[in-house]
Amino acid sequence: MFAPPGELGLEPISLIDPSGEATSENRYSRELPKETLSWLYEMMVVTRDLDGEFINLQRQGELALFPSCLGQEAAQVGAAACLRKTDWLFPQYRELGVFLVRGIAPGHVGLAWRGTWNGGHEFTKKRCAPMSIPIGTHALHAVGAAMAAQRLNEDSVTVAFLGDGSTSEGDVHEALNFAAVFKTPCIFYVQNNQWAISIPLAKQMVAPSIAHKAVGYGMPGIRVDGNDPLACYAVMAEAAERARAGEGPTLVEAVTYRMGPHTTSDDPTRYRSAAEVDHWAERDPITRYRAYLKNLGIWTERLEDRVAARSTRLRGELRDMVFGAPDFDVAEVFDTVYAEITPDLAEQRQQLMAELAKDE
Repeated sequence: MFAPPGELGLEPISLIDPSGEATSENRYSRELPKETLSWLYEMMVVTRDLDGEFINLQRQGELALFPSCLGQEAAQVGAAACLRKTDWLFPQYRELGVFLVRGIAPGHVGLAWRGTWNGGHEFTKKRCAPMSIPIGTHALHAVGAAMAAQRLNEDSVTVAFLGDGSTSEGDVHEALNFAAVFKTPCIFYVQNNQWAISIPLAKQMVAPSIAHKAVGYGMPGIRVDGNDPLACYAVMAEAAERARAGEGPTLVEAVTYRMGPHTTSDDPTRYRSAAEVDHWAERDPITRYRAYLKNLGIWTERLEDRVAARSTRLRGELRDMVFGAPDFDVAEVFDTVYAEITPDLAEQRQQLMAELAKDE
């Protein structure tokens, strides 16, 4: 179903329109079990509720920083839901919905943002790499893992979750080219949320779309409505099937919107208008999907109560695990890099400890 090079359209694949009605798109199936359709809704709502709780914790001084995924729930939950537990995920830092789908406890995400040095241990147990703060560097890690899967004759797929801003970085271009040349089972899933901190997409590139860049690497590219969880599910499932069949990588552009600030340190009112935010708020992915489930007769008050109960429980578990958690010994950062600390690290450790002693 992927368009041949040069024939890629600009209109994103969409299965549910903003009003919650099924679109005329017939190349992809909407047919999922009712339980799966309900579960997708549950994960999207819980992601949003937890997102708000993380922000509260940061405002209360319990977290160093937090990047909200408000508005991107469908793009994350829909894409992650169709993957196998044996597939490796390489996230950036805004993938809360992906983490929840993969079964990573919110508290471990919170500890990572609190600065705990081993906050990524629970991630790797679920075949999810730790969060990557450097923009785009993890795309290379995803390709490397995909090459390892090839050599081990595994049918696992790796997914690099990227933002639109990362496509301006050299690491991502190198990863795309390497993946194409070696035909690796890797999916590059770009959440185009329209802004790279304060730089709009229009000032990042002149290509017709991010997906069009796939043509230059000789791989399929596709645009999907990132506010439509079923479309994201279908497109990602197709890309994963291609990868498992040995047909190589795919570049997916999920067109969505970051409704909140870049991080809790950001003030988006300085660079974007309220009218723009209102425009995208009318396309809210949760409102859209709820309307769709109502049309199917799947959404009920009982479902909403179940979702609310789970959300309340997970928010409580998050606070219990993070609020007032002991600070770690910063010296451990230096002591655990190598089996025996190097002279340079020992010197850096001594300098830091002396500076901290002055502050006390």
